[in-house]
Amino acid sequence: MILPIYTYGQPVLRQVAEDIPLDYPNLQELIGDMFETNTASDGIGLAAPQIGKSIRLVVIDLDVISEHFPEYKGFKHAFINGHILERDESETETMEEGCLSFPGIHENITRATRIHVRYVDENLEEHDEWVTGYLARVIQHEFDHIDGKVFTDYVSPFRKQMIAKKMKALLSGRFQCAYKVKPARR
Repeated sequence: MILPIYTYGQPVLRQVAEDIPLDYPNLQELIGDMFETNTASDGIGLAAPQIGKSIRLVVIDLDVISEHFPEYKGFKHAFINGHILERDESETETMEEGCLSFPGIHENITRATRIHVRYVDENLEEHDEWVTGYLARVIQHEFDHIDGKVFTDYVSPFRKQMIAKKMKALLSGRFQCAYKVKPARR
């Protein structure tokens, strides 16, 4: 089932999400719905707060970018109770990011290229690993959502002024996008 994406201004996007028990009701169905919603929205990642649930659940589908990043061919995973344990800040990279919860807004964001993460996958197997490259960027973006942060938190004050009108339009529900949303107001 395709679920609406909660947009900027929804309080759930600012809450620190809770870990869930691995016998969380209908977990596999929810993961499936999140992948379906992500695909329908042309996303590469989706966090549970973006569908109104303050739980530590993220789905990432990098197969859609495998033409440019062949190493991600077939990469489609869920991250349950994910936490970033450490960021190796010795090497960073700045790239443009967008977000399904911020339709029409894209900004350059600097992130660590190597991170240490702990999570449980969709098969309920535990992982404790270092992740690098583009996947590290996507995990940081999506795990920010479950930590109550959004990508615009990393934008300079000058750039925040430049996008203030777009942000205000999101808050008031005056925007259009090609996927189902639940704006803060409408």
